[in-house]
Amino acid sequence: MSAESATAVASAGSDTSGTSPQGRHLGLALCVIAAAQLMVILDATITNIALPAIQTDLGVSDANLAWIVNSYALAFGGLLLLGGKAGDLFGRRKMFQVGIAVFTLASLLGGLAPNEGLLIGARILQGVGAAFAAPSALALITTTFPAGKSRNTAMGVYAAMGGLGATVGLLLGGVLTDVLNWRWVFFVNIPIGLAVLAGTKTLVEAERHPGRLDVPGAITGTGGLIALVYGITRGGEHGWTNSLTLVSFAAAAVLLVAFLLLQARTADPMMPLRLFKDRNRWGSYATMLFIGVGMFAFFYFLTLYMQLILGYSPIKTGFAYLPFSFGMAASAGISSKLVTHFAPRLIAGPGLLVAGAGMFWFAALQPDSSYAGHLMPAMFVTSLGLGMSFVPMTLGAVSGVDHQDTGVASALLNTAQQVGGALGLAVLSTISTSAANDKLPEAASSLYRGLATKDFALVSKAGDALTHGYTMAFVGAGVVFVAGVAVTALAMNAGKQQHTEGAAPVHMG
Repeated sequence: MSAESATAVASAGSDTSGTSPQGRHLGLALCVIAAAQLMVILDATITNIALPAIQTDLGVSDANLAWIVNSYALAFGGLLLLGGKAGDLFGRRKMFQVGIAVFTLASLLGGLAPNEGLLIGARILQGVGAAFAAPSALALITTTFPAGKSRNTAMGVYAAMGGLGATVGLLLGGVLTDVLNWRWVFFVNIPIGLAVLAGTKTLVEAERHPGRLDVPGAITGTGGLIALVYGITRGGEHGWTNSLTLVSFAAAAVLLVAFLLLQARTADPMMPLRLFKDRNRWGSYATMLFIGVGMFAFFYFLTLYMQLILGYSPIKTGFAYLPFSFGMAASAGISSKLVTHFAPRLIAGPGLLVAGAGMFWFAALQPDSSYAGHLMPAMFVTSLGLGMSFVPMTLGAVSGVDHQDTGVASALLNTAQQVGGALGLAVLSTISTSAANDKLPEAASSLYRGLATKDFALVSKAGDALTHGYTMAFVGAGVVFVAGVAVTALAMNAGKQQHTEGAAPVHMG
């Protein structure tokens, strides 16, 4: 579940502004919001399972394959704060409707995409829709459901959808890709989106707040991140002295510096820099950035390994991830109780060490590693560590913030996770591809060619090379988790938490 979910649960009982008219169909309203949250979150993982099928069908290069994941994450993470502000200014229900409509249209375009360029464009548009729908969905709970048991129940369901979304995405992605084809991982959103739009009349609009949109901040911040990720990806494929690579890095530097200057000088900034004055808060954001790096890499490379090297079908791959979901749910529940007895860094730090151990375990993968003896236990260890880390990070991000900054503080945690994932995947996929191609030039293409021609010697050689590349990426992810331990130890000095209503599990996307 999202950091926003955790914050919402914390404030559910204290916000009494939401009133619900008699006769309002609260059950239907809850279904609408829960379905929207499920759709937005599952799209972060549903595409992972379909990646090998998409690569084969559209002829996507190894370097560009990561963009099918990253384009959604960058647009979603980069515009999340702007989407929340738009809801405050123009009405949460209206922005929720706009976001769902854009997301649904983008899903149709993604399913129809004839090439990788249009598919990536559709994924960006999906991210834009998600960024406007997600913050408004959360806010609409407080305006639609009366304070007390009704609202607390709604918050719990919303939070559960965040955790369920990642698991449903993995399983549904496998079933749809296997039974139909990869295009249905996008088409499935269309009936859900239309049903959500039809049900929005049951939601109660909130009062609007004064202010203005920080459009220059959104353009420079998101543009700078896209340029940085593109530069990293292109550098790995065409060389770090390539002219377009250097131009991309220069553009990223200029745009990101401009973004920070704008945030410091704008009256209504998209990312208030005052939130970074508290060491526990910026420590939480930095650690969540590192967590995003490792999690995105974990799903991306393990999916490719299971399907390309072990020959798993998409549906078998989806079910293979179930131990991860169980481990996350169990350890997040445990850590939400531990935070009342121990300081956050004493829970998150060991959690990240355990997650790092899981990544280093994956770094020992061989082309013939077994599921029961290697993948499943390493997956479970990784999930236990990550689940322990999320709750303390959420509390560190939102504890002690002024009431008007609670929404943006939690949204920043989600942004850090998405942006960290996109940047990390760009770096680690570059490392993985380079390591694989050092052992066998064009390793992925060689694998497909060997399978097509039944050249099993080539298939074996390509499998060895690709596995070597994936293990290098897992090493990188493990190092990043250990770096997160260092940040947690040095930056976070908060004591144990007295009130943990906000400690809900965080979503895996």
